[in-house]
Amino acid sequence: MELSIIIPTLDEDKNIGFLIPYLKSQLQQNNYEIIVVDAGSSDKTREIADNLEVEVVNCNKMSRAHQMNEGAKLAKGDILYFVHADVKPPEHFFESIKSALSKGYEIGCFRFKFDSNNLLLAINSYFTRFESIVFRGGDQTLFITKQAFEMLDGFSSEFRIMEEYDFILRAKKKYHFKILPKDVLVSARKYKENSYLRVNFANFVVFSLFRRGASQKRMLAAYRYLLKHPKEKSLK
Repeated sequence: MELSIIIPTLDEDKNIGFLIPYLKSQLQQNNYEIIVVDAGSSDKTREIADNLEVEVVNCNKMSRAHQMNEGAKLAKGDILYFVHADVKPPEHFFESIKSALSKGYEIGCFRFKFDSNNLLLAINSYFTRFESIVFRGGDQTLFITKQAFEMLDGFSSEFRIMEEYDFILRAKKKYHFKILPKDVLVSARKYKENSYLRVNFANFVVFSLFRRGASQKRMLAAYRYLLKHPKEKSLK
């Protein structure tokens, strides 16, 4: 099996220099490639990734769904693994993915925990072990066979928010989904910019709008109104 890791980025120079060496250290005995798809970073994200000798793609559309689709088009591996720049997958993550694939699961993710000792965030993390779509999200990282990804026509290109939720719901109608019992370490930076209650209320509002079929414009407007976000320009 060959693994293609696809990392969508926008102004991630504080994280990408750690993530890429870590991923390489975990994959030394495997066939893999790392593709960074950047949406016009104004910092040193692309320079750092390029110096770390991974493929760097410049994307002309500031949309994570579009970035991940573009990365998937270039991927040579038969397994795709979508990883956000501010997370750290668990040790031996590819072995866990291969084990799930060998048992007939074509798609799945890990659980997660935050890089914080906050008790309330620990409670949030605990629920990511359960199947409900409410407890999913891109921070958990997502693996899928390339064949299944192509059969699903990738992420919906019109999505600017909630793209992973939409994709997982569509995927679970056709394929077996597995939550792997290891934790991705996720940055709590959003909670540092906003209160715990504010973030969870915003998540509840946007998720409710998503389930009611609200437009991307309406969901984005609600999200931007309710939260301060470190990457405000990506939501414009």
